[in-house]
Formats: sequence, structure tokens, C-alpha cells
Amino acid sequence: MEISENNIKTILAKLPGLKKEVQKVIVGQDQVLEELIITLMAGGHCLLEGVPGLAKTLMVKTLSQALDLSFRRIQFTPDLMPTDIIGTEILEEDHATGKRFFKFNKGPLFANIILADEINRTPPKTQSALLEAMQEFEVTYGGQTYPLDRPFFILATQNPIEQAGTYPLPEAQLDRFLLFVKIGYPNEQEEYGILSSTTGSKTQTVEPVLTGEEIRQIQSLVRDVSISDDLINYVGKLIRTSRPDTTTSDYVKEWVRWGAGPRAGQALILTAKARALLKGRYAVIMEDLHTMAYPVLRHRILVNFKAEAENVSTDMVTAELIRTIERPKISV
Repeated sequence: MEISENNIKTILAKLPGLKKEVQKVIVGQDQVLEELIITLMAGGHCLLEGVPGLAKTLMVKTLSQALDLSFRRIQFTPDLMPTDIIGTEILEEDHATGKRFFKFNKGPLFANIILADEINRTPPKTQSALLEAMQEFEVTYGGQTYPLDRPFFILATQNPIEQAGTYPLPEAQLDRFLLFVKIGYPNEQEEYGILSSTTGSKTQTVEPVLTGEEIRQIQSLVRDVSISDDLINYVGKLIRTSRPDTTTSDYVKEWVRWGAGPRAGQALILTAKARALLKGRYAVIMEDLHTMAYPVLRHRILVNFKAEAENVSTDMVTAELIRTIERPKISV
């Protein structure tokens, strides 16, 4: 997609305003919001984990309003069927000829931004119905393929504290999410702001900042952001060192059961490019890689039972990798 230099400058100048519009409604959670925007810029999907009441749904809905995109929320439950999200064929009759025919009635998946709420509460059959949509940006029903609206962004949430009646996502599906973002409690000042702003009569109006076409242009532009060969080699070494069967790291051998695959390296480079662009740069620096390594690897490195017993988390493994792997002498 060819984008003129003037259009590039105009679109990129709107990115800071996008965050400000969402922050009219959402108090705090700067890093979470930034990671959601990065996921959208990179053209991927995001898995968000947090306890109830942290404004996950409100954040995604507000983001869709600031982007002037269609938004649908799907509440995942144990009895949800694949056709409930994809759609189904219905029998209709042509009143002029009297002939009957099947017409595909599109489900809620046909929107720009999808909130898959509590995705781990639905059986694997329904979870897997999202796989084709997430990877191919299309769905197949009755032998027919239907393209999804673009941009297409799935944000799935899961509750970390209730495991009864849940169906943990398999690794193959977890890997389809570009980032795994964890949302925590607000600090004291942020919580005061939430209590103050949400219990009065004043409401905030969110104005659209970017159109769907501009988002598609940004997604195309992200891939043109520069990254040096030294940093690409560093990413490859980071990913390979996370694998206990090939690593030289004693830490990884002790705590990791399964390391990250090649898709993790692709995700790390792509999201680092998106972060660089969000920060107003046209080249990736080491800070971009280190910042994005945590949400990229959080669901792609599996720790072993010993690590779970000792409370050694994937983030701790990532921190150790960043600390010990030799950095290129010139990291631009």
C-alpha cells in the first residue's frame, strides 16, 4: 500500500490523540492501553488477563469509539456454539418466484473489534472456531468462505482467579495471540480518579481520531520500520536461548519446560516496530525489544512444575534472558 509522505505525517500525528481520547474515560492503565494500541497497529490480536472490575470491556469499547470502528462483545459461556459467533444459514423464500434458498446470516464475529469476554469459559470446539478468523481473517461455513471486515482485532479476556468450569486455551491457540497483556489494580492516585470520575453525573464524549482506512495504512507502515541486522540476530538468540533442549542457560534448563517458537521472534520484531512508530521513530531500538519481550513471551514460554511450585513466572524467565544474553555493541 503506497502512502504519500504527507499522509504518513498526518496519520502519525493523530496517534498521541488516540491515547488521549481513550484516557477521557479510562483512568490510568497507560501501559495496558499502549500495548493494546501496539497490537492493533501490528495487525494482531491480544489476550488480556485481569480480575473483574478493571474496566477491560470499557477500555476496548472506548478504543473502538476513538477509532470509529464497529465493536461487538461476545460473552463466552459453556453452552456457546461455533455458529453463535460465526453465523449460520437460514432458509428464506423469494416471494416473486416462490423459490426457497439458504442465506448466510453473519454472526457477531463480523465486526472490526471483537471483545471475546472470558474466552476460557467456552469449550474447545467453540474456541477453535476463532482460529481461522484470527489467522486467515476469514471464516468458512457450508463450503463457502466469507472475508472478515478489516481492520480486524480480537481482544480476548480471561479471569485468573476462577478456574472452576473453565477450559484453558491450548498452546496452539495461545500462540495466535500477538500479545498476552496482564492488567493489575490501579495505584492509589488512579483509584481516587476512578472513584471521582465515575460516580458523578458528568459524562465524557469520545471523538473518533482514526478511520479504518488510516489504521490499515498504519499497519502497512509498521512493516516498513527499520531494524538492524544486529538486532534481528539478537532476537533470534533470545528466542533460541528460551528453549531448554538447545539452550546453554542453566536457568532456562532448570525452570522451563517448553521454549518459544519462531512465531515469537516474528511477533517481537513486529511489535517492536509498532512501538517505535508509536514513539515517533522509524527505527527499532533495544528498548523496544526489551519492553515488548514480556507480553510477547508471556504465553509462549511454558515453565515446568518445579517453577510453578517455586513461583517462578514466565516474566522472571524473560527478565533473566534479557539480563544474560549479550547485546550487540551497536544497537540502533
